[in-house]
Amino acid sequence: MNAEPLRFDTKIAVLLREDLEPWQRLNVTAFLVSGLGTEVPEVVGEPYEDADGVGYLPMFRQPVLVLEGSKETLTAARDRALSRALPRSVFTSDLFATGNDRDNRAAVRAVPTAELDVVGLAVHGPRNAVDKVLKGARMHP
Repeated sequence: MNAEPLRFDTKIAVLLREDLEPWQRLNVTAFLVSGLGTEVPEVVGEPYEDADGVGYLPMFRQPVLVLEGSKETLTAARDRALSRALPRSVFTSDLFATGNDRDNRAAVRAVPTAELDVVGLAVHGPRNAVDKVLKGARMHP
């Protein structure tokens, strides 16, 4: 087994609005990262197996950074992610009032891009591009 640390040339990051409740932060993070593996399959590693041969689902092959920022920071990050055409997912405040994927998609579709009340954003891409998208955000405590 190679003991050298792996350094990835890409980054997965989640940016959360700083005023979310703890349960909202967890819920938003889970929803935001759920689509990355289907859109960017190379971020998913191999399945896991314990010593008894019990199998477990694969997970991301690299860490997921979780950051926080103000409403303005999220809006700017969303705009930068769009301008760089990076794979991204969005969670808006309207989604706290819906209960399923169909209604979630309808809630986002009903609001123009510039008017979305973004409370969470996930992005994947080259390390330096993701760093530029997240400018002004800070690591989640």
